[in-house]
Amino acid sequence: MNKLIVSLLLTLGITGVGVAAEGPLKGDATAGQAKAAVCGACHGPDGNSPAPNFPKLAGQGERYLTKQMHDIKDGKRTVLEMTGMLTNLSDQDLADIATYFASQKGSVGAADPKLVARGEKLFRGGDLEKGLPSCIGCHSPNGAGIAAAGFPHLSGQHTAYIAKQLTDFRKEEAGRNNDDAAIMRTIARKLSDEDIAAVASYIQGLH
Repeated sequence: MNKLIVSLLLTLGITGVGVAAEGPLKGDATAGQAKAAVCGACHGPDGNSPAPNFPKLAGQGERYLTKQMHDIKDGKRTVLEMTGMLTNLSDQDLADIATYFASQKGSVGAADPKLVARGEKLFRGGDLEKGLPSCIGCHSPNGAGIAAAGFPHLSGQHTAYIAKQLTDFRKEEAGRNNDDAAIMRTIARKLSDEDIAAVASYIQGLH
């Protein structure tokens, strides 16, 4: 377990160095609002998606949003609903859209009372027997994430969306594999279906 924690910390430290060195484009929220108009059909005009299968983008970190959009555009992350949506957008367009959604306030849902205890235990304390670290190390105790490091904001995110991402990270083949240093893949593969359901529900009500 100690080796796992040390490994994760070293990985996060290396990632942090990369963040400082890259110097990403500066986005403009006003320009981004106009460019994000088409995104509103699925993600909501202000980034608070009403549909549980589409992620809320409001309040999400700029670095994370920008990376995901680039990965989708470049084919590193497959999202069928996003096919062709970003093809004609420039790096500046993506930066502007990310800045706009990051500037919006995210909404919070409610957790299933029956799953709260288990979800909170996993989110805040992990599971020593399974070698699972807690979620708060990267996503913070209140689920706000660490924007500068590109660790996503989770608080209030739809249960269905979180559950699908964790399930996709867990897949050995044809799953989601655009996480730096395979951190989420390593963690997700130790989660049972029951674990995923509980932590996903807890995140939806976290604020």
